[in-house]
Amino acid sequence: TRNPLAEDPLFRQFFGIPDMPQERVQQALGSGVIVDAEHGLILTNNHVVEAADGIKVTLADGRSFEAQTVGADPDTDVALVRIPASHLTALKVANSNQLQVGDFVVAVGNPFGLGQSVSSGIVSALGRSGLQGLGYQDLIQTDASINPGNSGGALVNLRGELVGINSAIFSPSGGNVGIGFAIPSNMAREVMQQLIATGTVAHANLGVQTQDLTPDIARVLGAHAGAGVVVTNVRVDSPAAAAGIKPGDVIADINGKPVRGQDGLRNAVGILPADSSVAIQLLREGKPLTVNARLSPTRFAMAPGTTLDARLGGAQLSEAEDLVGGQNVSGVRVNRVAAAGRAADNGLKPGDLIVGVNQVDINSMEDLKTLLAQHSPRALLSIVRGQAVYFLALH
Repeated sequence: TRNPLAEDPLFRQFFGIPDMPQERVQQALGSGVIVDAEHGLILTNNHVVEAADGIKVTLADGRSFEAQTVGADPDTDVALVRIPASHLTALKVANSNQLQVGDFVVAVGNPFGLGQSVSSGIVSALGRSGLQGLGYQDLIQTDASINPGNSGGALVNLRGELVGINSAIFSPSGGNVGIGFAIPSNMAREVMQQLIATGTVAHANLGVQTQDLTPDIARVLGAHAGAGVVVTNVRVDSPAAAAGIKPGDVIADINGKPVRGQDGLRNAVGILPADSSVAIQLLREGKPLTVNARLSPTRFAMAPGTTLDARLGGAQLSEAEDLVGGQNVSGVRVNRVAAAGRAADNGLKPGDLIVGVNQVDINSMEDLKTLLAQHSPRALLSIVRGQAVYFLALH
């Protein structure tokens, strides 16, 4: 055994003990839902299994199995794992579109590692969005008690059918305060089907840049403030361009569902299967117009940081867009950061969006690579973290 005093920096300094790197083993607990008994498939959250060196699944009957990740989608926080087990029972998946506010639901999971437990509540709201860290959100809000350890567990209706995957809580204290969020079963099922087929998820893309309708802009365009978004740019060869959408058009609804702001549009399109056909209600010069668009998959380039610059070593990067101050901003997303690497030493964190180098805007990884090569040995990155913008010096 190791003397605990050996970890005390004053003790080490007094006795001249050199600093030695210590391997630290961390464990985390979460929950999951068996959705395919024949193939041992379990739905859970991406944040439960992300970056895990090993995954162990313990069933209600006490059996334990080493699991393999079939695939994961950070944008929806859905992951699919497989266990080599027989005699499993799968939970029936319901149509979450049939949920209504006020419906009774039950949250099942492993809160604080206490073991399988259930809590009851109602559906407090539907279509929630705005949580940091998720790219596409159409969440179920519930007041059923959801606590740390419940992540990835089942939200079921009174017929015992899966209507959601418990994913997040809103809590100043870290514990349940009656505001929990679950990923709708329809979204989880669509993600699961793509993960089974290809191991990855291709989200749909319309190909427009937009901004929210302020009262002044709405008045000029003959629209109502907050009732949709105004198109500011249409990408060439995009589904929007093929459908005839133009800058200045107001996108009012998608497939008959009202669009509430930029995040509402992004979620409405992004959670649809790639290659979907959608009906889009527009307002052009104050007159209603309906167009049909066939969406395309969103494809962003991905690469290790070392392929761009040695100072980004240990980071996994991808091209991305995000909402910053109500505007779509393009840049390079930091997806992962290894604990031992120059990217971590330079202060980069998972989720950071790199938007500039030495106050020059970037839109792609090629832009980032080019500008970093021009600014050596030191460069000043502009990054968006949350909804704030920071400068970060690379060395």
